[in-house]
Formats: sequence, C-alpha cells, structure tokens
Amino acid sequence: MKETTVEEQVQWVLSYVQRGSADIWKENIMEELETEEIEYETMEKFLTALKKEFGRREEELVKMAKLRKLEQGGRTMEEFV
Repeated sequence: MKETTVEEQVQWVLSYVQRGSADIWKENIMEELETEEIEYETMEKFLTALKKEFGRREEELVKMAKLRKLEQGGRTMEEFV
C-alpha cells in the first residue's frame, strides 16, 4: 500500500469541505498549498488549524441546542421566557 504524504491527506480532507465560508477557507488553503505559501508538517497541525477556524462555531451551536432543550416547570425555555 502506498504511503500518503501530509499534503495528500490534507487535500483529501479538503475535498469534503463544501459550501459557505468553509468552501472559501478551503480554496484559500488549496491555493496556499499549491504556491507553497503554507505547509503542514503533520496532519495534527492541519487539524488544529481546521478546529481553530471552525471549532468555535460548533461549540456555540451545541450550547444553543442545549439551551433550547432546557425546561422549567414542564415548559421549554422559549415558552418560559
């Protein structure tokens, strides 16, 4: 089995990134990889950059979903408010 480079692994992950701001981010990263402006030494460093860019938003969505599920006296948070 052929071993893949970090760049090939990054490109594989980016191939699944689509739509919205994630797609714009992907295009910028792909361009920087092609022009060698950026290079990830390890896959972990790429995943760290990915989480830094999009991880906060995911945390916010999870917290908002938890808030919507809260109940007070049998009523949802929205009903209670």
